[in-house]
Amino acid sequence: MRDIILASSSPYRRAILNKIGIAYHSISPQICEKADQGENAVALVMRLALLKAQKIAETHHNSLIIGSDQVALLEGNILCKPLSVAKAEQQLLLCSGKIVSFHTGLCLLDSADNSYQLEQVVFKVHFRVLSSAEITRYIALEQPLDCAGSFKVEGLGISLFERLEGDDFNSLIGLPLIRLLAMLRQMGISPLNNH
Repeated sequence: MRDIILASSSPYRRAILNKIGIAYHSISPQICEKADQGENAVALVMRLALLKAQKIAETHHNSLIIGSDQVALLEGNILCKPLSVAKAEQQLLLCSGKIVSFHTGLCLLDSADNSYQLEQVVFKVHFRVLSSAEITRYIALEQPLDCAGSFKVEGLGISLFERLEGDDFNSLIGLPLIRLLAMLRQMGISPLNNH
């Protein structure tokens, strides 16, 4: 079987990929992730997902490389990772009672011929109205400072929402598994086949 490489150092993406039992290894692509001037969020995640895969392909030939990138949008504005308690509190106050859209670019690149599949997946989070005390307590308990949107949906973050809207819960965490599995099947790989 060909090498499968996850072009990411994200522990969240690795945890998702571990669930399907396909052998892979992960390598950080070390790229600049800043948006180009005038680049919208959808174009950004598509470009970065492809760029991450292409960067790994430079040194890993005859591999299948998974690239993924995500942005969270609130009323058209990108929500960055807060990195501090104060910014996380501010972010969650802004999200209270609103809808945040997570846009994930997903790429599966075949480095043998540099062909690739590239898609965007959207997942929406409907926040309930949150009190300041709830926000403070949530951040203290879960410390979601490295998460865009300031929450971890796989943990207590689920308590912040009225509802979730999308095809694949995993896409909210940063790796749309349903779409990735479809891409892998196109390459003849499935966790349900004998290897």
